[in-house]
Amino acid sequence: MKKYLFFAALSVFLFTANAFALSDAYNNNVYNTGDLKPLDSVLQVKVGQQAPDFKLRAVSGRIISLRDFRGKKNVVLSFVPAAWTPVCSDQWPGYNIVQDVFDQHNAVLLGITTDNIPTLFSWTNQMGKLWFEVLSDFWPHGAAASRFGVLRSDGTAERAIFVIDKKGIIRYIDVHDINRRPPLEALVKELEKLQ
Repeated sequence: MKKYLFFAALSVFLFTANAFALSDAYNNNVYNTGDLKPLDSVLQVKVGQQAPDFKLRAVSGRIISLRDFRGKKNVVLSFVPAAWTPVCSDQWPGYNIVQDVFDQHNAVLLGITTDNIPTLFSWTNQMGKLWFEVLSDFWPHGAAASRFGVLRSDGTAERAIFVIDKKGIIRYIDVHDINRRPPLEALVKELEKLQ
């Protein structure tokens, strides 16, 4: 029954054209990048390997390290290219509808971008309340993205998802088409495998 309700909610979300149309002011502030084809990043990790640690500042003011969750929580990393862009501005609010799925699978979500904290603060405030930490990989620029192998030569990150278990082992990688949101269904299936 829970799966049925989840997929029903997901369907409504996916087929609602203006799922995140918070306001005209918000829509007018989202920068249209045009086509951003995958560039020249090369993965530095693979499934089954220990995830490289990082220490990044969050919009909340906290310093977050991947090591903080070892032995406590499964971790999903969501790298996105840039604040104030259309797909990124749709993807992260979409995780609000599946927060309970993360809770059920003892998982935390960390959103990461190479933008600076003031930019991320303004952008996330416009998106509305996000339940997860948003981290800045701004300085040293793209260090975390580089360690995972998703830093592009233009200084942005690929759109990528990494699922990491409580032992710090990478269990799933999706370096996605930068012009599309990764499917929530695939992420839910990967979280279910961790139980």
